Formats: sequence, structure tokens, C-alpha cells
Amino acid sequence: MTQAIMSRKHPAVPPDGLDAPDLRRIAESAAADSGLLSLGGVHDWFEERRKAIRMDVRRIPFAELQRWGFHPVTGNLAHDSGRFFTVEGLRARSEGPDPVSWSQPIMHQPEVGFLGILVKEFDGVLHCLMQAKAEPGNAEGLQLSPTVQATRSNYTGVHEGSAVRYLEYFTDPGKGRPLVDVLQSEHGSWFFRKRNRNLVVEAVGDVPEHEDYRWLTLGQVRRLLGVPDLVNMDTRTVLACLPVAPPDGSLEGVTTDGSRGAAVAALTASLSAQAPAAHTLPELLRWFNGLRARSEVAAQLVPLTSVDGWVRDTDEIRHTSGRHFAIVAVSVEAGNREVKGWTQPLLSPRGTGVVAFLAKRIDGVLHVLARAHPEPGYVDLIELAPTVQCVPDDHAHLPPEQRPRFLDQVLAARPEQILYDAVQSEEGGRFYRALSRYLVVETDEDPVVPDDYRWMTVAQLVALLQHSNYCNIQARSLIACLQSVW
Repeated sequence: MTQAIMSRKHPAVPPDGLDAPDLRRIAESAAADSGLLSLGGVHDWFEERRKAIRMDVRRIPFAELQRWGFHPVTGNLAHDSGRFFTVEGLRARSEGPDPVSWSQPIMHQPEVGFLGILVKEFDGVLHCLMQAKAEPGNAEGLQLSPTVQATRSNYTGVHEGSAVRYLEYFTDPGKGRPLVDVLQSEHGSWFFRKRNRNLVVEAVGDVPEHEDYRWLTLGQVRRLLGVPDLVNMDTRTVLACLPVAPPDGSLEGVTTDGSRGAAVAALTASLSAQAPAAHTLPELLRWFNGLRARSEVAAQLVPLTSVDGWVRDTDEIRHTSGRHFAIVAVSVEAGNREVKGWTQPLLSPRGTGVVAFLAKRIDGVLHVLARAHPEPGYVDLIELAPTVQCVPDDHAHLPPEQRPRFLDQVLAARPEQILYDAVQSEEGGRFYRALSRYLVVETDEDPVVPDDYRWMTVAQLVALLQHSNYCNIQARSLIACLQSVW
């Protein structure tokens, strides 16, 4: 049966604080190369920095952690300053017809950090100041990172290291004009109520140069999103909050020749808030808020010693099944960081994740299937997530009907259905070699859509990203990656 969807024209919802000239400048940067540095030159610079920026990371037993230790009563793992983060226990339960309860370790970092990209015009085109930065958990070491990527403990000097470069542009109102400024969540299954301030700030005046930084257009950064494990998670989440469609919804210059061209045209239409959509934004908000109001999920922090099914030995905290993740310890030596050497815990996932949007053209406009997904670490317990978000190895022992919905359909996609496909890293400052395969898979079928899923345009998701606690970190990453196709 063909799904009946009423398409409507509804008024544009311009992001707060961005007028038509700003939207136009962003769109022009997203379509432009740089007169400062070609894309090939970016790769050359990045390889040069890869050789120059050395970071040695090795696994160590917990006993070799310096200034970190387990509390004798609670078992919580914490830094002796009381800052940075702790590894604690979490107990969660979901009521309803099929109640579920579980407990697990979780990272608790009750401080808001900065994730900021500084922008400035050169030759009339907005450029982003991007950093070549290594994190201890990165699988490949160096990544293209935001201008500033710092926790409160970092920028207040708890680590007793040097100052965070360019931070003043994000803290001093006289040095920059904000284009994006919004609190966003992090991984709701690995962090307890962790949020960061996502910022894009246009610099006022000259900006000093540094060899670890280069000015790139949005178009260059988005093309680099097609390279596996190059653009880091923090860059992706900030970029997702920045709309790229022209304010008038113009499709000028978009080819519709061939299936790929038609898909790009459908995506371009999806980036416009003026495009017809399966549901209006007020309808989507009513649906989403209704699910939140009816939610019967509860979560609370508990001592790490009280979690069930997890064991601690000399090297890791792990689940007895061998699935999910482990808490491990590492020693780090870095030549160009605020601190030259340190030890810390990291969360190490078991297996590569799959993060995927199922996509469909509705009246010529690309829609993605978003899910209202509960995770125990969210402030509001439910956020919009991709269609599929899981580690398949965690479900390999289950019968097909108990595997995550739409997972098998996504993994069985034919090459011509795939709009985006690249393995990307999660945040390397807290997670050890956490890799996920990011996918956007187009379907021409009418799948049965459960009540916790809705078809949405990209513009609708970006409009919600101007506010906190609507779209999770995986959805934001995938929104940024999808825009690289444009």
C-alpha cells in the first residue's frame, strides 16, 4: 500500500539571529573553494602536520593512572582535583507493557565546554579557522577539528597547562559576532547529561596565524567530510547547526541529469525551509513533545560498585558478556598540547557502530526518517536520532525480529541507493577508537513507519538544531555528512 502523505507549503523558519544576508554568505561559502588554499593544499598541510604533531598513546593498567583513582566505597573513578569527569554507575528503567531495567558504567562530566569555529571573510567569502588536532582516542591520530575544543576544566587551567588558543574570540563579545550559539547534548548512552556550547563566531579584526590552523571555506570542509575519519565529531556537530540553503530556496546551478543528479536536487530542496514537507514543523513538535510527555524512562546515578553484570580487573571495567563497551586507561605523550603528558580513563566500544538515515523523496524533496529515541544520559531522556543507531555486534546473538528496526534494510542497500557512506570517529578525548559507519540510504519503497519515527526534511532538523535537546549527536553528525553530498 502506498503511504499517503499530504505535502504542504509552510513558511520558512529562519534560524534565530541569522538574516538573509548571513544565510546567503553561508550558502556561498558552502559552494566555494578558497583563494587562500586549494583543497590539495589542505591535504598537503594536513600531512605535514601529521608528521609534526606526535602523540604516543598506550594502554596501561589502572594502577598506573596518575591523579586518578577508585573511591574506596562507591568504586567511582575520579580525578583528585574533583574536575574533568568521573566514571560512575547508572541505573535505568523503562516502564510500560514490556518493562526493561539495566545498570551500566557511565561518564559524568557536569560542566559545559566550548566547541567553536571562528569564521572570517577573505575575498568576500566566509572561511572557517580549522585546527589539525590529535586526541588520545583517535584511531588515526590527527583530525580536522574546530578552532576551539575545550572543557571548562581545560580553559580554567585545572590541567595546569598552557592557555587554550583563540578562546578569547568566543568569550569576549568585542572580538566576535555569534552566528550560532546553542547548547547540544553528547552521547546519551555514554555520558550522563553532558552538554557543550556549539558556537560559530565571526571574528572582529585581525586573527593571528598559527601553523596548526588554516582558513577553509565551508565547501572545502564539507568535501572533506567524504574522507573517512578525517573531520572530527566536534566539527561535525557545530557544522550541523549552521544552515547552508539560500534563504530564497533557490535551486540554481543544481543538475537533475541522471539518478545521482536527481538525488542531489532533492537534497538541495530539502535544505530549504520553503520546500514542501510531509509534516509541518508545528505538527512534528506536537508529535515529539507528546512522546516526551508520555515517556516512562527513568535514570539515576548510582555507585559504580552497584552496577550488575559488570566486572573490574587490573586493565578494564567490562560487561561479563564481552559486549557493549569497556572502561580502560591510557598514558599519553603529546608534543603540541596544553599539557605534554598525562594519563586518563577512556570508554572503549566493542565493535564498529552503524549510524544511518533511511531517506526518501517525497514530492521531489528528500526526507530522512528520524526516530524519537530514548537514552538514559539525555537531559530530557528522548532526542531525535537517525533511523538506525547501534553496534550490530551487540545484537548478533538475537533473532532477526529482535534486531534494531531497519538495520538489515540499511546493511543490505545496493550501491546505487547509498548517498553517503564513510567510517567516522566519535569524540577522541573521551572514547578510545570509537568508530561508526555513517550511512544515508535512499529507498523508493513505503516502509511501515512506527509511531516513534517521522519523515522530516533536512531543513526541519536544522531548524530544531537552533534549540537545545532536540537532535542527538549522531543525528547532528549525519546531517553534516549528508550536506557534503550537496
